[in-house]
Amino acid sequence: MAGSRKGLVAPQNIFLETILRRFSTPQTGLLLANARIVDYPIVYVNDSFTRMTNYMARDMMQRGAICKHLHGERTSINAVERLEQALDEGRLEQVEITLYKKNRSMIWVIMCVAPIEDDVGEIPLYLILFYDISPLRQPMDDDVLRGSVSKFAKLARSVTRNRATLSSQGEMEDSISVVSHLKQYAVLFKPVYTSAELKYRKLAPLQKESIPKYREESPKTPPHVLLHYVTFKTTWDWIIFLLTGYTSVVVPYCVAFGREGVCGKPIISVLDRIVDVVFFIDIVLNFHTTFVGPTGAVISDPHLIRLNYLKGWFLVDLISCLPYGLLNMINSKENANLTSLLNALKIARLLRLWRVLRKLDQYLQYVATILLIMIFCFILLAHWLACVWYMVGISDIQQKVYHGWILHLMNETVGRQNWTSAAQVDEQLPPQSMLYMTSLYFTLSLITSIGFGNVAANTISEKVTGAVDNTSSLAQITHFSLQPALVYATIFGNVTTILQQTHATRGRLQQLMANVKDFLRIHSVPKELAERVIDYVTSTWSLTRGVDTDTVLNNCPKDMKADLCVHLYREVFNEHPAFRLASESCLRTLAVSFRAQHTAPGDLIFHQGESIDQLCFVISGSLEVVQDDEVVAILSKGDVFGQPVWKESDVGQSAASVRALTYCDLHCIKRDNLLEVLKFYSAFANSFSRSLVLTYNLRNRLVFRKISDVIRERELSERRRNQPPLSSLAPDHPVRRLISRFCTAASSNISQLSRSSSASSNEPRDRSVLEPGPTDAPPPVTTTSATSLTDASPARTKTSGWSRLLNVPKTTKQTINQESDSTQAQSASVSEHISLENAKGSVTESKPVPVVVVEPDVEDRRFQDEIMFKIKDIQAAFLSKLSLMSDYMSEMERRIEQISSKIENK
Repeated sequence: MAGSRKGLVAPQNIFLETILRRFSTPQTGLLLANARIVDYPIVYVNDSFTRMTNYMARDMMQRGAICKHLHGERTSINAVERLEQALDEGRLEQVEITLYKKNRSMIWVIMCVAPIEDDVGEIPLYLILFYDISPLRQPMDDDVLRGSVSKFAKLARSVTRNRATLSSQGEMEDSISVVSHLKQYAVLFKPVYTSAELKYRKLAPLQKESIPKYREESPKTPPHVLLHYVTFKTTWDWIIFLLTGYTSVVVPYCVAFGREGVCGKPIISVLDRIVDVVFFIDIVLNFHTTFVGPTGAVISDPHLIRLNYLKGWFLVDLISCLPYGLLNMINSKENANLTSLLNALKIARLLRLWRVLRKLDQYLQYVATILLIMIFCFILLAHWLACVWYMVGISDIQQKVYHGWILHLMNETVGRQNWTSAAQVDEQLPPQSMLYMTSLYFTLSLITSIGFGNVAANTISEKVTGAVDNTSSLAQITHFSLQPALVYATIFGNVTTILQQTHATRGRLQQLMANVKDFLRIHSVPKELAERVIDYVTSTWSLTRGVDTDTVLNNCPKDMKADLCVHLYREVFNEHPAFRLASESCLRTLAVSFRAQHTAPGDLIFHQGESIDQLCFVISGSLEVVQDDEVVAILSKGDVFGQPVWKESDVGQSAASVRALTYCDLHCIKRDNLLEVLKFYSAFANSFSRSLVLTYNLRNRLVFRKISDVIRERELSERRRNQPPLSSLAPDHPVRRLISRFCTAASSNISQLSRSSSASSNEPRDRSVLEPGPTDAPPPVTTTSATSLTDASPARTKTSGWSRLLNVPKTTKQTINQESDSTQAQSASVSEHISLENAKGSVTESKPVPVVVVEPDVEDRRFQDEIMFKIKDIQAAFLSKLSLMSDYMSEMERRIEQISSKIENK
């Protein structure tokens, strides 16, 4: 893919794709279960399991991994216990078990349980495989069974019939013969298994090494596959570039000048052999090197790599690396035709330039690289034309044309002579270096259009480029002059404009990537995050090619826009049965409301607590649903998640987060738009609500208990059971002294509370009614009640608080409730006592107090009400203080336990 040399190399969780590629087959059911939640709920179901058991994915989600709803009468209890033990212990297990389909028909399966680890070695998921071995357990057909029984019956009757005639001497021999016949029959009628059955009979248990880990990781390759962007491969590519440059220079020179001179030296032959070997090794490496797919993903499958190379550049590379130099060993100077053929075959090595051209794409975004490549191409073109110019001059001499540029050069260097034979010319030819430099000088002057005329085309062969015979035409004569001029203008004139017009899309991508890289460099973005950003831009570009879909659709008429949208979202309409009964107008209205969403690994489509404002259909990739840091579902192609807006009128909050594991393509429709369509098309709304089933309803919150919490509670209760009580601590123990300090502070607070209560209870009643005479003593009832309350409460509270602190009971609230009940009972008894005393006092003292005009019953009732009101106030204040103290004491108990555990650990 253009502009993407590495491809998508950012870490992504391809666990689901790897699991399905390795283990999922039409005969193998596959489940994934959460290993951190009680009962190990199922979070993923593949299609093979649905076909095997007739249970849909929605029926299996959140059920236990043991699949108790698939058990029946013939299900082995021992096998179930082994599976439960394997799940609890987190180990591999494989059992043969009988299960029941949804219609309660039996199936025999080999059930494999394997733990899946993450990057820290913990087990977040379980892999559960179901290998269907029902064909091995099915009874034989009736015809086969009747035939085998009849043959056994005939054999048994023959043995019984001849038993009476058996002699004592031959009895043993006949018995042996019968046994041999039976053995032959058993061999002949052995069950014949199909290839699938033999596969299951040879089924080996899962190996831990074959199970991938549930984590984000960069693309990895098999041991014999090489990543195309590693340092070794980059260095190897540069070596290929250099050797290709050597080939593009030496091969034309040797073809033009022959084996005499430089090309005839042994060093050139050795270098040619080395280059051939290196290019052959490069072909082998190309069969084991990853490549970037159309979507930007790194393809590491060996089969796909070989297939892609065979369909692509294999033939060109093979022709270019054939050892044509070895054929020169059979060459002879007398066989001119063979020499010409071998020289022509050497031109095929120039096909190696395609190796450079197909890899230059990644370097065209650098201005300096483009300049160097242009200069190299210009010099290489001049070199090739110089070799052609020399071959034209030699061809004229061989055809006895003695007024060409070579003879003109010889007349200027050696002196003018009357050349009459080719042999005479060969003897006095200038050195090859002079001939080559003269040819290069002529071609450079011709390409740059600034020639001086000292080297010119004189013969027809020199004027006609590419012609073998002596025919000429105006077009052929001007071809050699026009082509270099055009090349010169292209390279040094408007090359930038031409490249931009020819590669406009590539230029936009390069500009976008340059801006992104500058942004990342300016803001010092970390390397991992920078790779994610670049990968996301690359993957998005591979889908859109820089075209804004909304802009294109908005420029189209309404009818055309609807047709385009139906085509864009055809996968949703074709794969989901809920849209099959929709009319054409309904589909067009729905299609206009859909939007495509492309997400990168780690992106959150829904956050926990957000509003569920759209319904999403998964087109490609895999996602995970996370609730309270636990994976509760894994979604893949064909799944639907969101909220059933056709059933619930209000907008709900998402109870879980949906995070992309890989690059995902989603087709989403907003809730309001969907409701408008369903409201307008009522017939479609009925079928849609019945047919569409959400793979995961984000509004439903799962109630579960984590296994870690259960284990922690069990350990805590066990530790408390084995822990000695605090009363057994020594008097000088730090915890004991800390408890004493807290108890002293609590006692002082309680005494202050009691004094305030007694002070409030000793206040005089209504002075106009209850004020005693000057000689009368104050009524002792109130003093007695206050004293009794003051004397009883601190002692009781202090004792109960001390015993509760020392014994550390588990039910602190129950103790507090008991104390409050006892306090209420005591308050009631005090009130009764006060009522009786007041009644007696009023009877005995009513006569000497003539000032009181109120009736005794009314006075008693009034006094009792006031006393009860005061008691209730005291009781309420006391209970509020007591409840506040209970909270303090609970917090103190918790801190004491923490301190004691730390002391014990030390």
